[in-house]
Amino acid sequence: MIILDTIQTALAQLSANKLRTGLTMLGIVIGVGAVIALMAAGQGAQRGVTKEVSGLGSNLVFVKPGVTEQGGRFSVGAMTLTTDDAEAIKGLPYVDAVVSQFELDIENQVVGNGRNTSAAMTATEPDFTYVRDWEVEAGRFLIDDDVSRKATNVVLGAQVAEDLFDTPQNAVGKDVRLSFGPFSLNLTVVGVMEKRGAAGTGGDDTQILIPLTTFQTRIPFGRSPTGEENVGQIVVKATGGGKVNETKDDTYDLLLQRHDYTEDFTVETQEDLTATAREVSRTLTMLLGAIAGISLVVGGIGIMNIMLVSVTERTREIGIRKAVGANRTDILLQFVIEAVIVTLVGGAVGVLAGIAAAQIVDGQDFGTGSPVTTMVAPWSIFVALGVSAIIGLFFGIYPAFRASRLDPIEALRTE
Repeated sequence: MIILDTIQTALAQLSANKLRTGLTMLGIVIGVGAVIALMAAGQGAQRGVTKEVSGLGSNLVFVKPGVTEQGGRFSVGAMTLTTDDAEAIKGLPYVDAVVSQFELDIENQVVGNGRNTSAAMTATEPDFTYVRDWEVEAGRFLIDDDVSRKATNVVLGAQVAEDLFDTPQNAVGKDVRLSFGPFSLNLTVVGVMEKRGAAGTGGDDTQILIPLTTFQTRIPFGRSPTGEENVGQIVVKATGGGKVNETKDDTYDLLLQRHDYTEDFTVETQEDLTATAREVSRTLTMLLGAIAGISLVVGGIGIMNIMLVSVTERTREIGIRKAVGANRTDILLQFVIEAVIVTLVGGAVGVLAGIAAAQIVDGQDFGTGSPVTTMVAPWSIFVALGVSAIIGLFFGIYPAFRASRLDPIEALRTE
């Protein structure tokens, strides 16, 4: 009953000073809302990366070029892989398919039908659609004849086809010109890929695909100075999920032997890529949460300041309560409960504000072309509410302790 009476007294006191109570809550509302919204952004980024890696296909091993420099540093991007390496990997057990490719992720200009757009370019082979689990919407994909003839054929991503020709069917058979840096290619559209949207790698719909041999023949850095055919990445599809790690190890051993035991490449599975991305996203989420947590601390300091002012204003009231029998514990509880109520109510409002902000931002690209993904995790709500209660308790103790220590006679003399 004593606790219930104390809570009722605290609520009555807070209701009597609505403006001050509202301003006291404001810092907690902003802090909790910021924590919920920013952590939702971090969680969304983590989910988005996982989704993108999953959208690459299934049971995949990725081989990328690189070079080990002095001091143990590893530089990715050197031309150290060739089509001969890919052919050798095809002979390994548990290998279902192998695709060599070269990607130019820069914004290359594509012109067609009197319009232009930008797209990433991937030079690849016919098995690309099987490895990537990605089907053609209209026309056909690249075939062996395109590769052997070094044909100037191209398959468009869904968004590129829409930008230039409105529909996939309109694009097939039309001519486009690809320009990147000082180079340009006149190409004939033979197919359009199905729309992948956010389920793919984020750039699936805004890329074009040409035969790897066409790229190697017409672009200078497609071949090494000794005439070897360079590739930017080799994608290996294992025969099953249980053989991925074994395929990874076999690929690594084979390439190490082929490259004279020089580790100038990296071999990773989808799980490796996902784990790395998750770790980066987790670090980002914690950083965003810590930044938002600063505003919670500021809000807690505001609560302490307001409570100290309240103690000063209510000195006479405290003296009267002590004179009629209230002890130090009663006074301490009243002020601590007031602080906790303020932070819990403010925390609840902050949670609603944070969830609303996350929902508003979700799916918006803000002109960057890459939509923001947010995901409010239930645990973040409980953490935010728990932290807000702890802050109220922590920053409310000193003012409450100060109030409980007031001498009743001195307090009654206060005007």
